[in-house]
Amino acid sequence: MTKTFFFLSMLFSSFTFAQEDLLKDIDTIKTNPETSLPAFKALQIVTGQSTKLAAKNEWYVIIAHRFGDISTGFKDFFGLDNASTKLGVIYGITDAMSVSLSRETNQKTFEGAFKYRLVKQNDNFPVDVVGYHVMGVNTNLDKDNYPHLKFNDRLSYLTQALISRRFSDKLSLQLTPSFVHKNLYEPTIEDKNQFLAGLGGRYKISKRVSVNAEYFVNFDNHSFYKNPLSLGVDIETGGHIFQLLFTNSQINSDIGYLTNASGNWGKGHVFFGFNLYRVF
Repeated sequence: MTKTFFFLSMLFSSFTFAQEDLLKDIDTIKTNPETSLPAFKALQIVTGQSTKLAAKNEWYVIIAHRFGDISTGFKDFFGLDNASTKLGVIYGITDAMSVSLSRETNQKTFEGAFKYRLVKQNDNFPVDVVGYHVMGVNTNLDKDNYPHLKFNDRLSYLTQALISRRFSDKLSLQLTPSFVHKNLYEPTIEDKNQFLAGLGGRYKISKRVSVNAEYFVNFDNHSFYKNPLSLGVDIETGGHIFQLLFTNSQINSDIGYLTNASGNWGKGHVFFGFNLYRVF
């Protein structure tokens, strides 16, 4: 009788937890919160992807904004006059698989993405492992500049392995090996195939606020573009996750962010922006 009562109690507790809203995803106490809860609250660490996935049948609407270079000062109102916007949607097919579609004003780029969990961190395995694949279409290219342009020339691809570990209730880190392929590229400033490695993390400073950072090293990049470095703050407000950030890449798209960062932190050439997620 005692065992039956214990089993029913555990079953009821699991059902109750499944009904919790977005805000309680991390704050709910479990037997081992260091391994049973997601490493990140948001789907992005800053601009790069995190190992968090949309739950089954969840819809996310994304609005991401990157203003201009803040070093231009009052002339361009510290970058507010020159902005790039990304709009997108994400749908959770299952708890371990999602698809997304987005469009960014910079280069008029569309991106379709597929994200899926391979392994979940638990008492028997030390990390989360998530696969992420993107196909981008640059609709800004035209035949006036490229007379022999074909549709295939507009395409670029990204493959990433997202490997994260939740070390404690406050600290999570992620390693992100990445590969980018571009069908059309300028060989004097970039390579057709580019290999990158990223390191990102999240540190929780209060119940609803965390500070985040990420840095990617591009092993095949020429000196024209910079390695993307971004700092941000996550703020949880009901069904929203609001991310404020500073970065040296004005581009919001996954591929553009990784391979076309033009700002220089050392000279103050950085961009302020935000990511806003709304889940339905």
